[in-house]
Amino acid sequence: MTEHGETAAMTFTPDVVAQIARHMNDDHAEDNVLIVRGLGGVGAASAARMSGMDADGMDFEATVQGIAVPVRIPFRQRLTERRQIRGEAVRMYQEACAVLGLEPRH
Repeated sequence: MTEHGETAAMTFTPDVVAQIARHMNDDHAEDNVLIVRGLGGVGAASAARMSGMDADGMDFEATVQGIAVPVRIPFRQRLTERRQIRGEAVRMYQEACAVLGLEPRH
């Protein structure tokens, strides 16, 4: 693994990923649905939860007609610091709203 990869692996430990997923799923559940609909190509998603992430993107589990569908949304660039995640999540939400023709709520 390269030094850059080691930094990302140390930054996005399982504990950190679990904290971020908990926040996204508890506080941004509706945003998750919009993200998988607008950027993940799963327009029929009725629900979505963040299931994981790494330095290159977020993983979601979308629900489509009762079936769990994995969805990967890449980040614009490889993240190296935890503080970058919020900016990427906001960008994904805003881009998803634009694709879906919705006005962002925040």
